[in-house]
Amino acid sequence: MNTKKRTSIIGGAFLILIGGALLAIQLLPGFYIQFSWPWIVIAVGFFLMTIGAMTGEPGMAIPACIVGGIGGILAYQNATGSWDSWSYIWALIPGFVGVGILLAKVLGGEKSTSWREGAWLIIISLILFTVFGSFFGALGIVGAYWPALLILLGLILLVRPFFKSR
Repeated sequence: MNTKKRTSIIGGAFLILIGGALLAIQLLPGFYIQFSWPWIVIAVGFFLMTIGAMTGEPGMAIPACIVGGIGGILAYQNATGSWDSWSYIWALIPGFVGVGILLAKVLGGEKSTSWREGAWLIIISLILFTVFGSFFGALGIVGAYWPALLILLGLILLVRPFFKSR
């Protein structure tokens, strides 16, 4: 299946899911999502993904995931009032890039060996999030072990060049 067909199918399914969620909000009285200003940022991410699906450009998944992910962070902070969480939650942004790369690979139909870039970004992002979240006291029991997580990240970055495929 070529890239345009794959992108069209996944884009259509994506739009059906969004429409279904919006329809559920209208028809089901107990189903409620409080919309606030961060949802505009999330909607821009969905809009970028839709543009990528309609034009057959799988690479649009990367900026869509970045913008949508930042919108999700802002929605979380707005709902909880935890604006100080930005001191560690920013570390998720490289993970959003990794998710975008993986989505672009799926939409583009590339081989599974090329997924390594996105997976590494997600892993490093989660380790950084855990380290900074622990350092700033947000992750509870993990807080005592953040130096070990920092050592783990250093080992991964040190050993990684020796295992690159040719």
